[in-house]
Amino acid sequence: MSTTQETGQVTGTKDKDYNIIWFVEACLSNALRLETYIADAERAGDNELAEFFRRAQGESRKGAEQGKQLLAARL
Repeated sequence: MSTTQETGQVTGTKDKDYNIIWFVEACLSNALRLETYIADAERAGDNELAEFFRRAQGESRKGAEQGKQLLAARL
């Protein structure tokens, strides 16, 4: 088994750039998923939980925006 790690030879994208792209996608995906969690909490009448998920969603959006800015500056 090879211990060589992917550094862009296979994907054509350097690991560090790919990692930023992955991070942005994960943040955006999380923001979408949290929309469902918010709706579930609201449907159950749990406003505290819904607000918790809204804050988490805001942080996911913030992470995505920061990642996009960083990626744009590097590419």
